[in-house]
Amino acid sequence: MFWVLLLLLAWAAAGISCTRLCLAAVRAAAVDADAARGHHLTLYEAAFLSGGPARVADLTLVSMARQRRLLLAHTGWATVVDPRGRDEMECSVIGAIGPQGQSRIAPVRASTAAAESVHRLADRLVAAGLAVPDGARTTVASAIRQVQAAAAAVLALGAVAVLLPSQSRASENDVPIAVWFSLPLILTVSCLAIARIEVHPYTRWASPAGQRLLGTLARHPDATGDDRTYLTSVAVRGVRAVGEPELRAAFAHRDRSPERQR
Repeated sequence: MFWVLLLLLAWAAAGISCTRLCLAAVRAAAVDADAARGHHLTLYEAAFLSGGPARVADLTLVSMARQRRLLLAHTGWATVVDPRGRDEMECSVIGAIGPQGQSRIAPVRASTAAAESVHRLADRLVAAGLAVPDGARTTVASAIRQVQAAAAAVLALGAVAVLLPSQSRASENDVPIAVWFSLPLILTVSCLAIARIEVHPYTRWASPAGQRLLGTLARHPDATGDDRTYLTSVAVRGVRAVGEPELRAAFAHRDRSPERQR
């Protein structure tokens, strides 16, 4: 009857993993239910949910450049024209450029993305249920992987139980051992099937509620339209939505180090 112990292990693996997945899905659904209600995304929030801190930095740079308060040269340099930031993101950009009023775009972008103002923005979105917390981005995915591992463990334990030498002497009237192990296997497979249908996918930054709000924004707005429409396109799509050749050339240098420029 050693196979009974293996069956108990199979049930334990299946039960614990499926319970964890159900709890993770319920918590995600509870947050998702009320998160998007009555919330209107700002441009900075849309940028963060679409591309994280780096997208917020890009949006701020483009916005300031369009207002002629910051010059972004096609060589990859940023020059301050108006040193007075109109919000905390712009102040972060000006502070990152430094007292000389000129810097390469790459370090400005990196410093702005790591600024405290961006961290506060992320915290507000997480509290509103629109962004995925750092520690919970892979909670549901991790639970699904655990159920998959449990299903594999059930198969392995069942195979061991069936192949035990003592089982060859079992009575013909006994229920086959494989049938007993098929029950926890059915539980895990069913749980995975339901999760595939019901559990909302998470992006790296936006929760399902955040994704729905982003879906209400125009995905491909006309770059020749008003400034709000233009910046919305940059927030959602990134610098590839920038229409001006000079500005696009400036961002083409953003990831090149000074050493590579020499």
